[in-house]
Amino acid sequence: MSKSKPRVGQVQHTGVYKIDAIKDAAESLGINISDPVASALASDVEYRIHQVIEEAARFMRHGRRTTMTTSDIDQAFRVLNIEPLYGHSSSNPPTFRRALPFPHVPAAGPVYFVEDEEIDFDRVLREEKITLPKGVSWTAHWLAVEGVQPLIPENPPAIPRDTDVDTTKTELLVNGNGSLLAQNPAAKRQQQQQQQQQQLVKQVLSRELQLYYTRLTTSLLSDDHTKRTAALASLRNDAGLQALLPYLIRWVGEGVVGSLKEGVQSESDGKTLDVMLSVISALLENNTLFVEPYLHQILPPILSTLLHSTLPPSHATHLRTTASQTLSRVLTQHSTTYPSLSPRIMKTLLLALISPGKSKGTREGAIRGLVGVGKEAVRKGLVEGGGAKVVESECRNGGESGALINSVMDALRVLQPTSDMVYSLDMAKPADAAVVAQLREVLGDLFAERVAADAAWAREMLGMSGSANSL
Repeated sequence: MSKSKPRVGQVQHTGVYKIDAIKDAAESLGINISDPVASALASDVEYRIHQVIEEAARFMRHGRRTTMTTSDIDQAFRVLNIEPLYGHSSSNPPTFRRALPFPHVPAAGPVYFVEDEEIDFDRVLREEKITLPKGVSWTAHWLAVEGVQPLIPENPPAIPRDTDVDTTKTELLVNGNGSLLAQNPAAKRQQQQQQQQQQLVKQVLSRELQLYYTRLTTSLLSDDHTKRTAALASLRNDAGLQALLPYLIRWVGEGVVGSLKEGVQSESDGKTLDVMLSVISALLENNTLFVEPYLHQILPPILSTLLHSTLPPSHATHLRTTASQTLSRVLTQHSTTYPSLSPRIMKTLLLALISPGKSKGTREGAIRGLVGVGKEAVRKGLVEGGGAKVVESECRNGGESGALINSVMDALRVLQPTSDMVYSLDMAKPADAAVVAQLREVLGDLFAERVAADAAWAREMLGMSGSANSL
């Protein structure tokens, strides 16, 4: 019995998508495919079309519509991770027209085509020409240069000054330096002359802030401790004082200059300086104030109080310690934003400590300022920079040096490690004798004798903590 051979070339395809379309697409690409391959591809294409239509119909039903749009097809493509079709939008749907039947091809089905819009050239030429706008672009310009707004088209025009203002009315204005100006006829004429040279940025304070400023400054300088404490608490906690910040900083600067410009400071000057430092500290503690733009005005009063040669004797140590603590707070809050702030202040303090001809009060303030900067500043200033030897040589020349010596010892204690057991260096041991010799070379005899009483402190100061642990 012979086996029946399978027939080749007969392919059964009952789908909607014809294999002739597959062959036409393949021939347009220069590919010849057989009927079984074309049938398999046609079945897969039909499956994909059904899948896309099913997803698009789901979007159509969710949109409460009965007509499927191109946006539904695009959403279906996006869900199926298929690249969308370009050139079709739901806002401008194409219009399809049915072509006339082909008499010579009766087997061909209905054919639809996109109807092109007819354009009347005469009408287009008569219409007004529309100029296309420029594309989006970016450019840079200066909003303000040193507080002065440049007169360029990109910046808004300056607000004209009213000319019919009552001459008897006074108001507080802020100029570029943050000073207080009174609006009277003489001052107005002077401001008009200055406005031709430099444009001032002004800010009018409300009547309430003016009254608050007056009562605040009066309470701070009064002898009543309760009022002064309440005023400092208001500066430390109240919000809404940003508009008064330049006035207060200017007032502090003028108060410090007025107290230090005399040759010999009195007790009242010492109290005034103490109040000014307390005001700066309160402003720094207020989290609602933005003080970074005014750091260049805050630091001079602090450094002036810290490094001044002659402060009132009863307030000198307290004022320099308070100024050092305030300086430490400034660096803690703003050294991250301004990395060069700490090195610049440290350079100023080192010059005041090491430079010849400086007074003992200035050197004491520089030492306490180094303590406020940090531990490494004390090491570089007193140990590595030779500041301790400079102070030791000056103290040997005579004069009252108790406060200066105490400030050096307070600074050196910053480098002292915490230890429960304190033992001194033994001169009989060669290693301890070498440490003492190095201490005398770095600190001088006066401070070396005091530091040698604690062996761990001495080795930590010289950077020999590792060898101390081994001993």
